[in-house]
Amino acid sequence: MADADLDVVIRQLARQLHTGLMSRAKQRRDRFNGLAAKAKGKETGTRFKMMAKATMEQATAAARRLQMSADNVADSYARAMRLAASTPIEVKAEKPAKDKQAKKAAKAKKAKKAK
Repeated sequence: MADADLDVVIRQLARQLHTGLMSRAKQRRDRFNGLAAKAKGKETGTRFKMMAKATMEQATAAARRLQMSADNVADSYARAMRLAASTPIEVKAEKPAKDKQAKKAAKAKKAKKAK
């Protein structure tokens, strides 16, 4: 995984989060359906069933938004890396070493004359 591109890692993490989110939503839905079955009144049972349905709808919407955001981030990262790889690097021309040595020698001469 160390050699994997980060966009692939982002997508994998999003899939894991999606799976976890949906499993928790199903557990909560099952809990509400169980409470609806145990409910003594018809209105209470209907309310729990509506809560179970709303839970799944909201969780599905949240999972869809999560997946969409992760896809956008992964695509953006991949695009940025392709752009960075295709951009030519500007190499600065360094001053020749002779100029540096000449300056050092001139400073040394001035220092000797000043003494």
